[in-house]
Amino acid sequence: MAGTVYRGSEIKDVDQFLSDAPGLDSEREKEIGQHIGYRYDVNLTPDYDRITPFLTKYIEVMGWSDLNWLEDVHLGYEAGQPAVFDRNINSWVQIPDTIELPDNQQDRDMIARELLIKFLMSDRHP
Repeated sequence: MAGTVYRGSEIKDVDQFLSDAPGLDSEREKEIGQHIGYRYDVNLTPDYDRITPFLTKYIEVMGWSDLNWLEDVHLGYEAGQPAVFDRNINSWVQIPDTIELPDNQQDRDMIARELLIKFLMSDRHP
């Protein structure tokens, strides 16, 4: 289940870090002195059961254990059209009309992540 473990730190209870505020769990949290939000909010963490085959292969090729920098990429909308935001060009990249989007937001976000990577690697990226 998404949001229960992150890089070796186990989240035992939804209120774990509210009731134990000084208990910064990871080395990075201890270093910066604050909690890293997406580690504890399941709404901010991708559900890896819904990962696309392309993203599975991408993570494997990159040698990562998770989606890393893609965790905060979500499907949004620009001018009423589904789109994903590309921080490199500081603009929205619209999802082609030919792609049928599922009803589930997690599935939509996985498609957005996949399309963003493909766009970043394409000849059309500036």
